[in-house]
Amino acid sequence: MATKRSWKLQEFVAHSSNVNCLALGPKSGHVLVTGGEDKKVNMWAVGKPNCIMSFSGQTSAVECVRFNSDEELLAAGSQSGTLKIWDLEAAKIVRTLTGHKSNVKGLDFHPYGDFVASSSSDTKVKLWDIRRKGCIYTYTGHSGPVECIQFSPDGRWLLTGGDDCVIKLWDLAMGKLLHEFKGHNGAISGIEFHPVEFLMASGSKDKTVKFWDLETFNMVSSTAPGASPIRSITFHPEGNNLFCGSTDYLHVFGWEPVRCFDAFPMSWGKVEDMVVSNSQLIGASCHQTNVSIYVVDINKINTSENNVQYMSPTKEEPGFNEVPRAASARRSFRRERPHTTSTKPKPEVKSEPQRQSPTEDDEREDLNSSAEIRDPVKYEEIFQPKHKLGQPPEKPSTPFPAPLEDKAAGPKEAPVPKKEPSTPQESVPVKPPQPEAALPHQHDVQHIPPSPKSPQTLIPSDRNKPIGLDMKDFLPHNQQAADVAPVRGRAETSREKIEGIRKGHGSVCSLLMHRNRNLDVIRAIWTAGDIKTAVESAINMRDQAVVVDLLNILNLRKTLWTLGLCVILLPTLKDLLTSKYENYVMSACSSLKLLLISFTSLINNSIKIQPTGVDFSREERYKKCSKCYSYLIATRGIVEERQHLMGKLGSTFRELQLLLNQLE
Repeated sequence: MATKRSWKLQEFVAHSSNVNCLALGPKSGHVLVTGGEDKKVNMWAVGKPNCIMSFSGQTSAVECVRFNSDEELLAAGSQSGTLKIWDLEAAKIVRTLTGHKSNVKGLDFHPYGDFVASSSSDTKVKLWDIRRKGCIYTYTGHSGPVECIQFSPDGRWLLTGGDDCVIKLWDLAMGKLLHEFKGHNGAISGIEFHPVEFLMASGSKDKTVKFWDLETFNMVSSTAPGASPIRSITFHPEGNNLFCGSTDYLHVFGWEPVRCFDAFPMSWGKVEDMVVSNSQLIGASCHQTNVSIYVVDINKINTSENNVQYMSPTKEEPGFNEVPRAASARRSFRRERPHTTSTKPKPEVKSEPQRQSPTEDDEREDLNSSAEIRDPVKYEEIFQPKHKLGQPPEKPSTPFPAPLEDKAAGPKEAPVPKKEPSTPQESVPVKPPQPEAALPHQHDVQHIPPSPKSPQTLIPSDRNKPIGLDMKDFLPHNQQAADVAPVRGRAETSREKIEGIRKGHGSVCSLLMHRNRNLDVIRAIWTAGDIKTAVESAINMRDQAVVVDLLNILNLRKTLWTLGLCVILLPTLKDLLTSKYENYVMSACSSLKLLLISFTSLINNSIKIQPTGVDFSREERYKKCSKCYSYLIATRGIVEERQHLMGKLGSTFRELQLLLNQLE
C-alpha cells in the first residue's frame, strides 16, 4: 500500500495553561520548545510524549522562544520584556537580559552564536551581546509592534517586520537602516532569507507572499491573495522553493516567475513553525494547552515545472521588478565565518548610550532560574554525547515513518501521480464523437487517475491521439498494406488515404464543419465588439467545445470580465466542472478562479443590505450579485466532491474550495 504524504504525528498537552509560542530545532527538526501562560519553558523530543526539560524563572507569561542554529542555546522572551538565555548541554541559565518595555515578539541568534536579537511590542529592536550581558544597540523606526526578526545567513544583516506592514533591513556593522520594503497591506507574519541567494521572502496577514531582491531592493514577484493569512514560511534548505503554511493549507511556491508547485489541505490550524529535515517538512501548531506536530513527505510534493500553476503578479505594487533574474545572476551569501570581527556588530558605533550592565535584580533572577531535567535518558541521548571523549560521532536523526493510506476513508492528501503512457487496456473506450467531443486544446496537464469519490474517468488533456482507438482501423484494407510501403511512395498515397478516411465517416466530418461554422459566427460577433452577445450565442449553440474556446480567450484577457458576464457564464461553468474531458474542466476552473478573485469582495459587500429607494444602478448590481452568489453556492458541492482528485486537478479544486469559503 502507498504511504501518506502528510499526517499528524502527535498531539499532547504541553502546559498547564495556554501555549503562547513554540519553536522547532532548526538543525534536526527533532526537538521542540514551548512557552506558556504558566511562565514556564518546556522542551520535548518530537514524536515522544514526555517533557525532557522544564525551565522556570520567568516572572510573566512566555511570549517567544528560539533555538540557536546548533540547538545548544535557547532564548525565551516574556510578557514583561525580559530575555533569558539557557545552555542546554549544561542545563543552566546563561544570561538574563532586561531592557524592553513590553512583551518580546521575536528572537533570533546570530549565525556565529555570540549575539542575539529581539523585537518587541514597544516597537524597538535590540541587539544583545551574550558574553557582556548587555544591549549593544537599539534599532528604532517601526511604528508598531515588531513581530518578526532574522539574521542573514552571513550574519551581516538583520531583517525585521512589524504590524506597520513594513519590513526593514539593517546593516549590523554600520548600525544603520539599509532599506524599507513596502508593499504588504497587512501585518508581517513571516520573513525569511534565502539560504544562498540575495533574496528574501515575506508573508503577511494580507494573505500574500512577496519575494524581494536584496541587491536591487525591488520586488521580484508576489503571490495572489490566498484564503487565509500567512502564518509561517520557510525555504527549502537547497533554496529550490518556499513552503508556506496558512491555517488550513500548505503551499509550495516558486518566485521567478511566481508559481504554485503544489497545494494541499492541512488541518494544523495555528501553525507556528516549520523546518525541513530528512526530506520531511515538520510543522508544529498550538491550540490552548495542546501542541500538535505534523509531517509532510517532501518527496511526494509536486515540484515539476510541467504542472505548476502560474500566478499573475501585481505589477502596480511599489518596487516591483518586471524583469526576472536568473538565480545564477544573483549574488550569494558568504556562509563561512569571517576570520576577523569586522562583520560583527561593533559596540563602538552609536552603542554606548544603549549599553546596559547587569543589575542586582538580573543576578537575582539568574539565581531564581532553574532547569529541571524530567527525562534523564532522553536528555543524555540528545545533549551529553556531543562533547564526551571517546564517544562515537553524533548520529543524524532519522525520518519519521509514514503511515499507510487509509483506503476505506479515501485519500485526504493525494500523492502526486507519476506520468505514465496511456495504453488501450487502461483507457476508457471512446464512443463516436458527440457535440461535446473536443478538438485538441493546448493544455499541458498531467493525467489524473479517477478518485474513489468520483466514479467518472477523466480523459486527459495531454493525449495526442484518440484514447482506445488505432487510427489504422479507419483505413481501407488496401491502404493498411500501403502504410508499410517505402517512404518514397507514401506521398503519392496520402490524398487517397484522406479520401479513404472520409468515406464512411461523414458524421464526424459534418460535426467538424458545423463546429467551424459556429466559431466563424462567434468570431464575427466578437469582432463587432459585442462580447456579451458572443458569449450568449456560444452558450445557445450547446456545443461545449465552442464555449471552452471562448473561455480560453476570456481567461487570457481578465479585463473583459463583468458581473453581467459572470451571471451568463456561471451555469455553464458548473456544467463544465463535471465534464469527462480534463481540458474542459481546467478551463472552467481557471474561469471560476479568476471570477472569485475579482468579484468575491464585491458580491459579499453588495448582498449584505438590500437596496431601497430609487438607486437603479445599485439595485441592478444587487440582483447580479445575488444571482452570482446563488450560482456559486450551487457550485460549491461539485468543488467539494472533486477536491479529492489527484495531482494538478485536485490541487486546483482545493484552491477553488478555499476561494469559495470566502463567500459570506
